[in-house]
Amino acid sequence: MTKEVMEKLAESIVENDEDTGMELIEQALADGVNPVEIIEKGLSAGMLEVGEMFEDGEIFLPQVMLAAALMAKLVEVVQKEIPADEKVESAGRIVLGTVEGDVHDIGKNIVKVLFQANGFEVFDVGRDAPLASFIDKAKEVDANIIASSALMTGTMQFQATIEELLKEAGLRDNVRTMIGGAPCTDHWAAKIGADAYAENASEAVTKARELMAVAN
Repeated sequence: MTKEVMEKLAESIVENDEDTGMELIEQALADGVNPVEIIEKGLSAGMLEVGEMFEDGEIFLPQVMLAAALMAKLVEVVQKEIPADEKVESAGRIVLGTVEGDVHDIGKNIVKVLFQANGFEVFDVGRDAPLASFIDKAKEVDANIIASSALMTGTMQFQATIEELLKEAGLRDNVRTMIGGAPCTDHWAAKIGADAYAENASEAVTKARELMAVAN
């Protein structure tokens, strides 16, 4: 029964159905389902499906943003029911941004939504972000991963610079790096020494989880 409720809750995110989502949360809580499980197996599962649908061209950006807004609203409701001593464990801390000289941020914002929906703490340094800001923020929050996006061939080089800045700061052994963006490839990631390349937002979540598993 719990599994069925979680599946319907995930579907409410996909369908952007707030009323049904609220009803299912009330039902799950009344049945004694752990609030953390509601977030992880219901709401997050739905948001991940939304991300996959976006990548497959089945839905468009406005629908993703509506789903993300509903997800945030429902998570806030559920979090109020989590006992103070039972916090949802963070999946990891990620510094995210579009590199200096590049003002594109739609893809980055989708990745951010999916990271957050899957339990990652995201520290967004924005678009056209000075390279030092990636390093400074990673130091400040003790980041596990730096994820940089470059949408133009002319700005890809700055992803390589981030690798060098991490080495100069003595952080490279402690921080994993991910890259993404239209001109990026696995080959480019290997060439500059990045730990992972993600082709799309859904894959970024998968790769981030893999990097955290290795780190732990």
